[in-house]
Order: sequence, then C-alpha cells, then structure tokens
Amino acid sequence: MKMKKIIYTLSISIAIFNCSSNSTDDLVENNNPDDTTPTEEPAAALTYDNDIKSIIDNACIRCHGSTLTNGAPFPLINFSQVSSRANRIIARINDASSPMPPNGLINSGLRAQVQQWQDDGLLEN
Repeated sequence: MKMKKIIYTLSISIAIFNCSSNSTDDLVENNNPDDTTPTEEPAAALTYDNDIKSIIDNACIRCHGSTLTNGAPFPLINFSQVSSRANRIIARINDASSPMPPNGLINSGLRAQVQQWQDDGLLEN
C-alpha cells in the first residue's frame, strides 16, 4: 500500500513539473534559428517615374499633353500635374459609364497600379 502511495505521489509530481514552465520560448512565432523558410519580401512602393509615367504617357498624353486636344481640361505631363489630380484620374479610369481614356486603353492591371501608387503615397521616384 505504501508503494502505491509513493508511485501515485511521484506520478502526480512528474505531471505537475512537466506541465509547468517559466519559459517564453513557446510564445515566439519562430524560435528555430536554423529555419530557412523563405519570408515574403514586401513589394516595393510604386513611383511616378518608374511605374506611372509610362501609363499616363501611353493613355493620356494624346489629349492631356502640353497642347490640350479633344476637350481635355488640363495637362498631365509631369509629376505635379498627375499627383495633384490622382483622385480624379483614378475615378475616371475606373468609371464604366464615362471612362478615361474614352477608347478604354487602360486595362485593369494598369488601373490597379495607379491605385497602388496612390495607396503607396504618390511617390515621385
């Protein structure tokens, strides 16, 4: 009977000891320094010079150039002009009933880039 008590007490003690810990290692997302799982790099922010100027030049300059044509109310030939009208440009290139350009040259991927440029903070270069 005494042996059963000792084994029972020893078993309870081991269980309690194994279940308790003061370590915070298990709270860290990745505590294995040898883990070589690749992490996803954040996408580089889009800039006017590298990404947006070519979209504007290909789709908008025909009418919104230094000489305005086809009733275009303002030029879009430099960063200042484009960035100051980013909200209006985005609204018009996404407008199904009255899109810009009128012939619909800007595909959804390019429209998304212009929106991302605005979301990234309208960076010049």
